[in-house]
Amino acid sequence: MKNKLTEQPLGYWEEKSYMMVIPKNNEENILKNAVERLSSSTQFKVKDINYAVDGVINFKVIYDEQEYEVGIYLGGISVPDYYLYQNFLFSEEEKEAILNARTAITIFMKFKENAKKSFHLQLKLACGLVPDLIGLLDESAEKMLSAKWVKMASTSKVLPSSKDLFNVQAVNGKNNKVWLHTHGLCRCGITELEILDSDNEHYKNHYNLIATYAMLLLDKKESFDQLRNSAYIGELINGYPIVVTCVPWTEGILEYKKLKLGGFDDRKNGHNSKTSIIFLYTSEENENNRVLSKVSLYDKLWGDNPLFFFSDEETNRMKELARERFSYVKKAFKNKDNTILIKIGLPLKEEGQAEHIWFELLEIKCDKFKAKLTQEPYGIPDIHTGYEGWYTVDDVTDWIIYTKVCAVNPSNTYLLEK
Repeated sequence: MKNKLTEQPLGYWEEKSYMMVIPKNNEENILKNAVERLSSSTQFKVKDINYAVDGVINFKVIYDEQEYEVGIYLGGISVPDYYLYQNFLFSEEEKEAILNARTAITIFMKFKENAKKSFHLQLKLACGLVPDLIGLLDESAEKMLSAKWVKMASTSKVLPSSKDLFNVQAVNGKNNKVWLHTHGLCRCGITELEILDSDNEHYKNHYNLIATYAMLLLDKKESFDQLRNSAYIGELINGYPIVVTCVPWTEGILEYKKLKLGGFDDRKNGHNSKTSIIFLYTSEENENNRVLSKVSLYDKLWGDNPLFFFSDEETNRMKELARERFSYVKKAFKNKDNTILIKIGLPLKEEGQAEHIWFELLEIKCDKFKAKLTQEPYGIPDIHTGYEGWYTVDDVTDWIIYTKVCAVNPSNTYLLEK
């Protein structure tokens, strides 16, 4: 029992970030050609290339005035089919090509303090190595990334979202039990997260909770100690605050009696390094005295639409991306079968404050557009639902394009690429 409660060393995929780039064609001298492409890139500088005897090529990359140590090697790959149904939408042609792939170039590197910038660089390296990639397997996060998404994200001036750096997996067990846990956070210098004793009825809300908390830890990494501080990340349907903390699994698991799924037996070969279990604080007194409550305590209070908060960092990032990719809105507006909603930040009386509210796009003229308010504002008494006004892209904070097939937002514009 004592050995089972000892935190194990990090795996290689947790210490560093590992990604596998799948090429469209297995050209001769693929690795040599890939390195030559990197060396000619204008986005970063490659130096000190070293060809090791084990087939690994090590080199240094100077990017945004920082030096990164990177390694690559050519090897085999076999993508599990369920990876294609997790985070991205793949066409049947893309699925077939990825599942039939047998060769990949693996890129591994240690993330710097700014994990999002490091992740962004790794995407750029993937596209630089293999411009015609058909997919990118993020081994550290255990998820498959769409080639179209990777190409768009790598060329964007806006950093990827913190949610792109990790994956939340739901493992089903007996009696409708579900074990939620993350992959990809350790490489960012923080703990992986878990929720134990979830179930089929409530795991979606638990999923949103764990994802929101993970994003906050990534965005607040420099000023937030996840094992000492609590986080106010949302509200229940009755307005009650959702305050969470996490405890290393070696301690947190002792709060669960007769635990099967996610218990000791499931940690013999994994989920036994730097991973922590999420708990609730149900009052300020409990928080001060470190009295932990299980997440399942709130299961009758989630309702249909509990409120989870984005950090200021993520809100600003989403706004920048919406403005950068506004050209997709202009193009989609030409198709009258599409309905387009635009979120606009309307200034409030308090200096620097704004209410972000949805409008329906009615007309576009050069750099301006006309839109109709679709909801009643909370803090702006002078306008009401149905109000029409002219705005510019500088007023935009988000948008959604409703096509006949899917809903497209600034984060998944790859769906509109042919």
